[in-house]
Amino acid sequence: MERERVPANLAELNDIIVAAKPMVHGGHKAVLGEGPIGAPLAFVGEQPGDQEDRQGRPFVGPAGRLLDQALEAAGVERTSTYVTNAVKHFKYEQRGKRRIHQKPTVGEVKHYRWWLIKELEFVHPHLVVALGATAALALTGTTVTIGRARGPAQFGPFRGYITVHPSSLLRQTDEHSRAVAYAAFVRDLRNAAELAAPF
Repeated sequence: MERERVPANLAELNDIIVAAKPMVHGGHKAVLGEGPIGAPLAFVGEQPGDQEDRQGRPFVGPAGRLLDQALEAAGVERTSTYVTNAVKHFKYEQRGKRRIHQKPTVGEVKHYRWWLIKELEFVHPHLVVALGATAALALTGTTVTIGRARGPAQFGPFRGYITVHPSSLLRQTDEHSRAVAYAAFVRDLRNAAELAAPF
């Protein structure tokens, strides 16, 4: 990872990320964060998925659509938020024509951490929301259990909030469990927005 060149702004950091060799197996191109500088809320996910890798944008696949729906239910405009991932490349295993998501290792997450922290320093959000355990690991530097850590947090200099990744809602096996998990997720987003006020 290129760290010798210290970027002066987000555009320079993004140039470094795009030019760098992927640190995970399968990743071909970096998927950069998206949203305004100074956004009240910044959301950090795990890594790009298949659709994100193909389109070059964060959270545009099934989990991204669910995040959009939950943000709307929480009264938050996605366009006013900053959205990014802890790992900038899609880690996957090729099975026939399908590209199967592979969870990044702790070492891989920590390897990308420098980029993420610099990115957030440039964006300077009011509050950073960790979506899932991988994002929480990247932001805290330690392994986090979402069930115990869910709620307000501190990520170094950043005020934070820990919640589930929207993909976990998609894995719920029955409609009732999915509805309960979705309601809790929307509640977390609403709480985070209130903590990030003025929104």
